[in-house]
Amino acid sequence: MGVGSGRTSTGDVSLIDAATGIVDYAAVHGLIGWADRVWAANAVLESVWATGPGPSKEWVLAEGPASPAVTPGATAEAPDELLASLAEVAVANGCTADTASGRDRIAMRVMGLLMPKPSEVKARFKGLAEEDGPKAATDWFYRTCCDAGYVRRTAIARNVSWDTQTDWGSLEITINLSKPEKDPREIAAAGKAPAGEKYPACQLCIENEGYPGRAATDAMGAHPARQNLRIIPIRLGGERWGLQYSPYAYFSEHCIAMSAIHRPMHVDRDALTCLLDFVDLLPHYFIGSNADLPVVGGSILSHDHFQGGAHVFPMMRASTAERFSLPGFSDVSGEVLHWPLSVLRLTSSNRNQLLDACDHVIRAWRSWSDESVGVVAHDPDGTPHNTVTPIVRRVDAEGNTGGDAYEAYLALRCNVTSPEHPLGVFHPHEEWHHIKRENIGLIEVMGLAILPPRLVGELGRVEELLLSGASEAQMAADPLAASHASWAAKLAEENPELSADSVHRVVRDGVGLVFSHVLEDAGVFKWDDAGRAAQMRFVASL
Repeated sequence: MGVGSGRTSTGDVSLIDAATGIVDYAAVHGLIGWADRVWAANAVLESVWATGPGPSKEWVLAEGPASPAVTPGATAEAPDELLASLAEVAVANGCTADTASGRDRIAMRVMGLLMPKPSEVKARFKGLAEEDGPKAATDWFYRTCCDAGYVRRTAIARNVSWDTQTDWGSLEITINLSKPEKDPREIAAAGKAPAGEKYPACQLCIENEGYPGRAATDAMGAHPARQNLRIIPIRLGGERWGLQYSPYAYFSEHCIAMSAIHRPMHVDRDALTCLLDFVDLLPHYFIGSNADLPVVGGSILSHDHFQGGAHVFPMMRASTAERFSLPGFSDVSGEVLHWPLSVLRLTSSNRNQLLDACDHVIRAWRSWSDESVGVVAHDPDGTPHNTVTPIVRRVDAEGNTGGDAYEAYLALRCNVTSPEHPLGVFHPHEEWHHIKRENIGLIEVMGLAILPPRLVGELGRVEELLLSGASEAQMAADPLAASHASWAAKLAEENPELSADSVHRVVRDGVGLVFSHVLEDAGVFKWDDAGRAAQMRFVASL
């Protein structure tokens, strides 16, 4: 075991200041008890293969957070600098690789030491839910996950976001900068790593709780460290599931519910039962599932899971285009939403009847074909194309989350392809790929765009070229702006008085409008006469 004495290579924080600082941070934020501090400081030193120097006697004898011996930075919102210093010591002592993921594994190892055990977290959550209600329990659990560094607040804060007013209301746009980029050395090493049976099977398995992570050179490939992950056991559909928060959240209290069994996603009556069970357990949250087919589904179809949280999305504020009733479901009211995707909203205070109605709609849609609008339920060989992206929440009489009535949103999806649209007829079309070409999943269905980080540099260059008066040909010749040249030229034509004060807003609004077109592409029933007639034919069939 090495000895970390003196200064770290990242700046002015010494090893012992970093070790005592992170321990004080954990104690001040309630992750460990005050009496745990000396033990914790030694555990932190061990985790970076250091045996000293040790803390001062004044620090050891400090009796509470008000003591002057408490290390500065203990009250910080996130202990990033302290963790970075400890990671540098770990690299210097040879206990982790000199890579971004190696440093991250050390940071997560340290934070995993400095937080309650899973059984303690479960007991605290259960006690708060019983005494003060489910919101008090999730408030505490979410704050704990943030304080422990599992929810990456600092990274999330780097995301670029804005709203754009469109024909569909105000859409939410985010350029996701929070997820770390892979180190080129690790990418190269991954190609040389031998294949092996993976454990955990994926990043959504409950076996991730406490897992140390591994480098790309490992036989099983790269996997992020999860020592500071805590999962609340819950029961959905009579089975064991887990509740955790997303490390790189896209919205307020972005949570994940994942099956204890590693099995593929499925959208059916069992899944709907789980969604309803979830909002009965946590009525202040919405919950939804990605569709269960490629192209129209999410990025992880191999593990049965849902996503939810405290956010109210643009889709939930959409106006009603048509109202309808469902024969045999007298307690259920139906609406066709004025929304770019084809979404039906079913509302009822009768949970059982709402479940039956949703199941009825999904079964009907899976077998529905309408060649006039390009909807094909199955290929001749039986390959299915139709599915649903379902979202459920509980609402009060004013439509606010948390009431006694159930509200189910069923976004009708179809993953059929064609020679003109080989990636998907109801997928972002090629003209919008310069902004968005990835799948339209659950979150984007609801009106929140998750756009790639490359756009920060590319759009910045587009703004520069627009201000300089560059032609479309000049923009097409620019490596950063080339993919946006045609679109940017149209922006210039539509905004002839562009200035330094307006160009940023014009480009952002243009991106928001592209996202609205992307959602329109994903809608199976378009907002023209043919699309309206086709949608009402389906509704009438119900």
